[in-house]
Amino acid sequence: MFNSLSEKLEKAFQILKGHGKITEINVAKTLKEVRRALLTADVNYKIAKEFTDNVKTKALGQNVLTSLKPGQLMIKIVKDELTMLMGSKSSEIEISNKLSVILICGLQGSGKTTFSVKLGNFLKSKNSKKPLLVACDVYRPAAIEQLEILANQVDIPVYKNLDEKSPVIIAKQAIDFAKKNKNDLIIIDTAGRLAVDETMMKEISNIHSIVKPDETLFVVDSMTGQDAVNTAKSFNDLLNFEGVVLTKLDGDTRGGAALSIKYVVDKPIKFIGTGEKIDAIDVFHPDRMADRILGMGDVISLVERAQDQFDLDQARKINKKIAKNKFGFDDFLKQIKQVQKMGSMKDLIGMIPGANKMIGDQEIDDDAFKFIEVIIGSMTPKERSQPDILDQSRRKRIANGSGRDISEINQLIKQFNQMSKMMKMMQGGKANHLMQMFQNQR
Repeated sequence: MFNSLSEKLEKAFQILKGHGKITEINVAKTLKEVRRALLTADVNYKIAKEFTDNVKTKALGQNVLTSLKPGQLMIKIVKDELTMLMGSKSSEIEISNKLSVILICGLQGSGKTTFSVKLGNFLKSKNSKKPLLVACDVYRPAAIEQLEILANQVDIPVYKNLDEKSPVIIAKQAIDFAKKNKNDLIIIDTAGRLAVDETMMKEISNIHSIVKPDETLFVVDSMTGQDAVNTAKSFNDLLNFEGVVLTKLDGDTRGGAALSIKYVVDKPIKFIGTGEKIDAIDVFHPDRMADRILGMGDVISLVERAQDQFDLDQARKINKKIAKNKFGFDDFLKQIKQVQKMGSMKDLIGMIPGANKMIGDQEIDDDAFKFIEVIIGSMTPKERSQPDILDQSRRKRIANGSGRDISEINQLIKQFNQMSKMMKMMQGGKANHLMQMFQNQR
């Protein structure tokens, strides 16, 4: 995400490269390119101009003028301003120990239903909540079925009433149902609606008045840019919602919505959707997003995800196998599966500083590891546990069995050997120190 914006901002900063100090002339040239980059990302002109004016004021301050590295200081100023533009700090969702109600609203196709399930699963695992999802989209064909299919994947109940056509009544019934069944969290999935549709807007207002939600979240498709920001204002004028959710940030988003929406509605971005999987949801951190926009990655979020998926017991077992030289392809596959649990490959790569620049416009497929599983599945148990016996004839048999080229088999074995060598090098203190570090942070 934000690849195009990141590249344009980097080119803007190149203007300052080699300059001994910041002057009004090179600042003006740089900020002209920064403003152009923001406008291309579908940021409102007024916001882009105010942003660059703020940067200019700070860039021409005495501290920057006397700096030995003006280019780096300019990047820091832009980063700080981007962070402020997107909300300065993360904003937690407001839920209490009693029954909490969260109302989800937004346009058609923004990803409300998927996000409702993601949020339920997130609060179930992180906050030990017992959620109930409520199917209040009675208009879109198969909307209720979609909600149930997704909810079943994470074992969350869904309240529906196929005989009732009023979402207001369904929402009210769901609260009574939740109280009887000791659910402590209700997430109401509503139908998508346009701000110009007075009937539908009045309906969401009525639901809001009846259920009195603890939180109303407006879901925005990040790829719709400035249009989504304008719609958010209409919804906020009616509902005075508590927060914004940006979905589909794993797509080819220009970034306009992420950069503009806080400024326009003065409400925090609380969550982002980073992929299609149910666990592809993150709390929004403005400072981390600013880092990613400027191509600096997001190492903190990457480490947090690794910690969530890190299996300490399995790590100990693998550590012992490495010590005894018994690390095999089954163990290799387990490591890959742990990486896959961390999220989409495209999103993970975006968290590594400079990685986006290295891969350019290459598509990163989440199924990229599937062929590895197929190849390993074509090995015998003995071959998986004793990789050293994989001579040429065995490799040919594996290639035929997996339907892959022999060169791919050779490449996989080479990668396995490199990983094994690296892990052996970590023996004797470093690996143990790493495990201890994870233990201390859990």
